Amino acid sequence: MATNPNQNYEVPAEMRDFAEKSVEQARKAIDGFMNAAQKTVDTFEGSANTVQSSAKDATRKTFTYAEQNIAAAFDLAQKMVRAKDMQEAMQIQAEFVRSQFEAMQTQMKEFGSMAQSAMKQPGSKK
Repeated sequence: MATNPNQNYEVPAEMRDFAEKSVEQARKAIDGFMNAAQKTVDTFEGSANTVQSSAKDATRKTFTYAEQNIAAAFDLAQKMVRAKDMQEAMQIQAEFVRSQFEAMQTQMKEFGSMAQSAMKQPGSKK
């Protein structure tokens, strides 16, 4: 059972269609969850007068980043199911890793800046 290293494995169109539909359904489910979670946070923020604005900003920023990261993961999944061969799939995966690493660095810097600003606010413990 020798295999030809130059032979490309192609995913059947039906399987690719099924995978795309599954990814889209999962995306819709996550979007619904994120919307419900955001509404819950908004309700909590509206009723809790003691929540500081920096905490509200951090919460909103966390949801924004979570939504961006989830969208990037679903975009990756859609690109992966459309890949023509393993080489293309590996290129797609490598680009995703690079872009997500850059996004995480940016996100961590922003959270660090927010934390420093919160520490400098009047009334905060130093």
